[in-house]
Amino acid sequence: MGLTTSLNNAVSGLHVNQDALAVLSRNISNAGTPGYHKQSLNIIDYNSANSTYGRTAGINRAFNTSLQTYYTRQVSDTATSSVQANYLDRLQGVMGKPGSAGSLDTLFGKLQNSLQTLATSPDDYTARGQAVQTAQDMASNLNRLSNSVQDLRRETEGQIAVDVESLNGLLSSLQDVNSRMLDLGTGDASRAALADQRDRLVSSVSELIDVQADYRPNGTVALMTRSGVGLIDGAVSVFSFDSAGSLAATSQFDTDPSKAKTGKLTLTTPSGLKVDLVEHSVIQGGELGGLLTLRDKTLVEAQSQLDEIAGNLAQAFSTVQTPGTAIPNGYSSNTTNVAPGNDLMLKVKVGGVEQTVKIVNTKQPNVDYRDASGNRVIGVDMASGDAAVVSQLTAAFASTANGPSLGVTVAANAGQLDFTGAGTTQVTGLTKRSTSTGLQGQGLALNLFVDSDNGAFTNDLDGSPPQKLGFAARISINNAVLADNSLMVRAQAGQTLGDAARPNMMIDQLNSMQFVGGGNPASDKGQFQLSGKLGDIISQVIGFQGSSTQKVLTQSSDRQLALDTIVQQMGVEYGVNVDEEMARLMDLQNSYSANAQVVGVVKELLTALLNAV
Repeated sequence: MGLTTSLNNAVSGLHVNQDALAVLSRNISNAGTPGYHKQSLNIIDYNSANSTYGRTAGINRAFNTSLQTYYTRQVSDTATSSVQANYLDRLQGVMGKPGSAGSLDTLFGKLQNSLQTLATSPDDYTARGQAVQTAQDMASNLNRLSNSVQDLRRETEGQIAVDVESLNGLLSSLQDVNSRMLDLGTGDASRAALADQRDRLVSSVSELIDVQADYRPNGTVALMTRSGVGLIDGAVSVFSFDSAGSLAATSQFDTDPSKAKTGKLTLTTPSGLKVDLVEHSVIQGGELGGLLTLRDKTLVEAQSQLDEIAGNLAQAFSTVQTPGTAIPNGYSSNTTNVAPGNDLMLKVKVGGVEQTVKIVNTKQPNVDYRDASGNRVIGVDMASGDAAVVSQLTAAFASTANGPSLGVTVAANAGQLDFTGAGTTQVTGLTKRSTSTGLQGQGLALNLFVDSDNGAFTNDLDGSPPQKLGFAARISINNAVLADNSLMVRAQAGQTLGDAARPNMMIDQLNSMQFVGGGNPASDKGQFQLSGKLGDIISQVIGFQGSSTQKVLTQSSDRQLALDTIVQQMGVEYGVNVDEEMARLMDLQNSYSANAQVVGVVKELLTALLNAV
């Protein structure tokens, strides 16, 4: 080996040392930097006839595609659970725990106790005043809870707008990184720094929306949602959000754009195609996915449950139950005072098995289903005339869409509807349930809890929206009762204040009336079905909210633990071990010293050789 070869080898070693020191210094200086991936120098040995020497061939950046994909997915899932846990925990704080002061079950218990006191001393002004006050506390609490739910929904709407702005900014930055990655003049160190920035941006995007990342060999990345909608690949899509303003209980999402009353979230692709992300269920995770679920499902269901309690509370006081008249083989009833939403409760025994059929007064077509308690619900327009009512019921009773045909005959008879059975079918009972719209002269029922403008609550299904929707925010005490608490006792004008018949009726209906929440369970899939007496439904709502909150909190904790585990593994694979780097520095120092010594010796020899010439 000649002197020149030795010199070239040493100088090559010094160059490698210099590059390795640059990489090492970056590793040490970024040891605590989030998202930094440790680097190493790629060294290639070159062999020739007279020597062997090393040269650098770029920088290796620690990266595991499988680990990164798993991390991206877990970030989205954790963000979804985290935002849901945050909102539901706040909702639980508003609803209160069972038995806590101000909770619905506590206030309902106070209402029952005040009515018991009133039934014992109906002529006591203080007892009557206390009964009215506890009823007002119940209504006020429902108002407060409903407002709190809508406050949370409005907050989600606002946060969606903020997240959309952030998401567009992140995607734009990621597009810039992709463009710089395609610049062939970018050095290895700069490309490694760009890759770090790329991964940090992908992580930030995945916190907001569920994504799949496709890492390309040229260092760029393409993103799409888990549902397959492209976000960035050569060009970037743009999110937009049109807020609906201040949300109310009646502001709900609908797949029909003309009926939707919530903010609209759309994606515009580079080709100009607009996609409604909510209508097509594109977003399945991330903070945005959690916020949309809260706004359109979770908090809507909470409002629905409050409306159910409010509606049942009003009906328990105002419902007039009129037994049907027994006739041969059945029962008969008129439909007088049966307002929209009121019903006839028909009991039928078919083959020895008794079932209840609820005939609801509604103009809605094709109402025929079995509710959460198994009772059949049939809708008819009782204002359409006896002949039309008979025709609608005859067709419904003959239908087998919701079980065997009933075999009940319906006939109009001098303003009455006659329901009769034959063979194995027996009509065993009939009750007309109408709403008392007055305060006296309509029986013992009392229109105590009213809707806006002191209107009666009849559970009208035909309004737009239906009357029950948002009723918890509107329920109040009848103004006349607030002005004259003797109406809590006097069902007839001039009636003695010592008569406890009306208070006893209130107590009886609170303790005996059965309610079934929601409508057709088939159209309310995934929602918790309420059924039972009013006290049972209140307990079910509080229990459901508590268990739902605990479930989401547990899920959030579990997902955060899984994410922490992945981050630890990433720290092992990507992180900088300062001890290893310092040991490597010692090796580089020794290598540098050896190469420098070779250069020094060659210099001395060359000098001696030249002097000898």
